[in-house]
Amino acid sequence: MISALLERLEGLLFACRPLIVVLFVALTLVFGYGLTRLHVDAGFTKYLPLQHDYMQTFVEYRDQFGGANRVLVALRATDGNMFSAEFFEALRLATDDVFFIPGVDRSRVSSLFTPNVRFTEVVEDGIAGGNVVPADFQATPDGLEQVRNNILKSGIVGRLVANDFSGAIISAELIETDPQTGEKVDLVEVGNRLEQLRDRFENERTDVHIIGYAKVISDIANGAKRVVLFFVLSFFVTGLLVYLFTRSHRITTLALVCSLIAVIWQLGALSYLGFGIDPMGILVPFLIFAIAVSHGVQMITANRAEVFGGCDSLTAARRSFRALALPGGVALLSDTIGFITIMLIDIEVIQQMAVAASLGVATIIFTNLILLPILLSYVGFPADYRQRLHVRIERMDRFWMRVSLIAKPWPAAVLILLCVGLFWFGAQHGSEIKIGDLHQGVPELRPESRYNRDSKAITEHFSIGVDILNVIAETVPDGCIEYDVMETIDRFAWHLRNTEGVQSIISLPGIAKLINAGWSEGSLKWRVLPRNQQVLVEAVQYIPTSSGLLNADCSVMPVMIFTSDHRAETITRVTDVVKDYQAKNGSQRIKFRLATGNVGVMAATNEEVSASQFPIMVYVFAAIVTLCLLTFRSLRATLAITIPLGLVSLLAYALMAWLEIGLKVSTLPVVALGVGIGVDYGIYIYSRFQGHLDEGMTIYQAYHETLKVTGSGVLVTGTTLAVGTATWIFSPLQFQADMGLLLTFMFLVNMLGALLLLPALASWLLRLRRR
Repeated sequence: MISALLERLEGLLFACRPLIVVLFVALTLVFGYGLTRLHVDAGFTKYLPLQHDYMQTFVEYRDQFGGANRVLVALRATDGNMFSAEFFEALRLATDDVFFIPGVDRSRVSSLFTPNVRFTEVVEDGIAGGNVVPADFQATPDGLEQVRNNILKSGIVGRLVANDFSGAIISAELIETDPQTGEKVDLVEVGNRLEQLRDRFENERTDVHIIGYAKVISDIANGAKRVVLFFVLSFFVTGLLVYLFTRSHRITTLALVCSLIAVIWQLGALSYLGFGIDPMGILVPFLIFAIAVSHGVQMITANRAEVFGGCDSLTAARRSFRALALPGGVALLSDTIGFITIMLIDIEVIQQMAVAASLGVATIIFTNLILLPILLSYVGFPADYRQRLHVRIERMDRFWMRVSLIAKPWPAAVLILLCVGLFWFGAQHGSEIKIGDLHQGVPELRPESRYNRDSKAITEHFSIGVDILNVIAETVPDGCIEYDVMETIDRFAWHLRNTEGVQSIISLPGIAKLINAGWSEGSLKWRVLPRNQQVLVEAVQYIPTSSGLLNADCSVMPVMIFTSDHRAETITRVTDVVKDYQAKNGSQRIKFRLATGNVGVMAATNEEVSASQFPIMVYVFAAIVTLCLLTFRSLRATLAITIPLGLVSLLAYALMAWLEIGLKVSTLPVVALGVGIGVDYGIYIYSRFQGHLDEGMTIYQAYHETLKVTGSGVLVTGTTLAVGTATWIFSPLQFQADMGLLLTFMFLVNMLGALLLLPALASWLLRLRRR
């Protein structure tokens, strides 16, 4: 029945070749126009698993205490002394510049020059206070000395002022939507504006350091422009290797053009569907191109075999289509379903990458399984082309005869035992893979990047960075004037302060203790929480809600935890302490809820990825197994195809653990994409292998004949894709370099698994059936 359908489809397509070519050209122009409208779509909330418990807390309190999308601009005097007229003038102007950047929440800008940064002190007449930098400030020696004293009284050393008084920070939070335009804030533009600020104020006397999510996205987006150069390089490398295989300019051009059309259709379709392209998903179109080249080489290989057999161009193209339409369609369908399963991860950016990958693979069905054979039917071959093919096939035949020995019983048994050992190795070391970031700084950027150098400088000179975890302490109304509530929060802060990875903590009880001591001339013995409620009222009444340490009725008191970094182990260690404390000390009167702040977002994301990684791989393999069973109607064939994929996946995890590449939003889809490449190899090889077995050949003969045609395509494809992605290792973006290394490994090992392990498994499984 399937054969009859394929014959009808073949007849219909090749009877309307000119019309189909015109249709493809028209559609390419339409999608090409859509491609011109594609834009970079970077949004903070896209990275949030909004259904996670932590993010429920985040959303609930975001308006009251701010979100997690912060930027820090640090100005540092190169001579180590910030108290100069020139430095304070630069800080004032930089504060104004940050204040007026579109997308900045102006109510949450903090700097020495903003009115929300104040000091309080106890004087003879009671409590006195004011702005740290007074309105009538003059940068005279007396004025600078006054500001120094106000800084010491305000308790902002380490937060807004460097511990060594070498610099000061401007802190700002970003909003998701511009209230004036109603459109999403362009984080790339925000990052570019911050870079302009650096250009304006950095000189031989002042260093400027900028960190924050918007700056990360901007740096990645700017780096992605150079990524295009690596795509062009890999494109030409791919073209060269395909040409060396085909020895035909026309066939090479057709393969590359059809693969490019698939990418154009993918990106154009994304634009028409209202999607942009996220900087973290910039590699997906490159992977689609790689998959398209893989299927294109298989079609070219089958076509070349028919030409070698004496067929003309049209007949060779028709037979190639008939032979590969089913296995190619099944392989691409399994890829598509596998990528769709990634959408089960409840993080918008991953779901968008899944949509992009699924669209791309779906377009390959049309461009490489329909358009390519039709175009090949128009290609004429020189008189000596068959002779050149004959010489090349004879050379390769000796190599394939040796490789096909793997289908004999004893070589197959040895290889299977070796792979059992590799399974054990992969399982042992693959289990060591970590979730989230494993290094300080931003792992998507090179360690020597300006952003990571800025992050290191701020961490070294200040007690805070952009990495903050807010734990929300929920209690009864007026809980801030009840001793037992405040004492429980204070003990909680003490526990966390003594946790490795915590840099500093700001909490309402901590500030209240400082004020209480201030009432007693700063005596350290009075730096305690007063048990008397009236005295406690005096200790907290001067702390405004704008501090972010309490709400209007004192029923919510966030505890701000500044971490030394955002590595996965640091985040896990801190959140475990919070959970343990809540389990032991939480009650109806007080509850500690995780979490807001950017570290809270990372904690939720890490837990979501950790919970999803195993189910996602199960779903991907379930889709592959189901389609293989439906196609080959054989459990043995399914096992022979999927077992090598499982081995490669385990080894990929082991490689990631060895390279210290964490499993996170940007890397999780790549593992599934790598499996998609592997299943293509396996289905193509087993389909032809099964066809030769049905002709009555022995296992060895069938595999030898398979290698002469499909094996050549797999070898060329694996080598070509590996060399192409290997160029990514030199990318300015660390995550592209990591993915280049990982994909190079997966392309090569998937190729070896399909060429060696698949026939070894098939050999023994078929022999067991015959017994």
